[in-house]
Amino acid sequence: MDERPTPPAETAAALAATLRATIGKLKRRLREQAHGGDLTPSQVSVLLRLEQDGPATTSGLARAEGMRPQSMAAVVAALEQAGLVAGAPDPDDRRQTLLILTAACRDWMRQGRAARQDWLTRSIAARLTEAEQHQLAAAAALLARLIDD
Repeated sequence: MDERPTPPAETAAALAATLRATIGKLKRRLREQAHGGDLTPSQVSVLLRLEQDGPATTSGLARAEGMRPQSMAAVVAALEQAGLVAGAPDPDDRRQTLLILTAACRDWMRQGRAARQDWLTRSIAARLTEAEQHQLAAAAALLARLIDD
């Protein structure tokens, strides 16, 4: 049996593959907990952008998301129909409509985050020992270092 240490590049590549797969599964499990309905990834991305960046026009959203304005108009129409976004006249240019998140959308997002947090908290507490929870905390700190600029 070959007991030579694995070269760092191979270790890093194997670890990267494992992390990608595991984080992907975690994201799917978290999505399941929030009961996100039938929203498409584009719709979710628009809602998150409006939440983070504030009101925006359809054309501004299209630019920010790298989409054609016609495609963004369809995304926005579906979100308006679902009661998640609403339009209001732009105070600086009354010809433009600014899109904002509705109160119902903000509540829905808050509830979804709470459901994901609750599931993850319960899973960690039920499945991991105290020592493993400390290991997970250390791993989370390392992951944060990977993604911080």
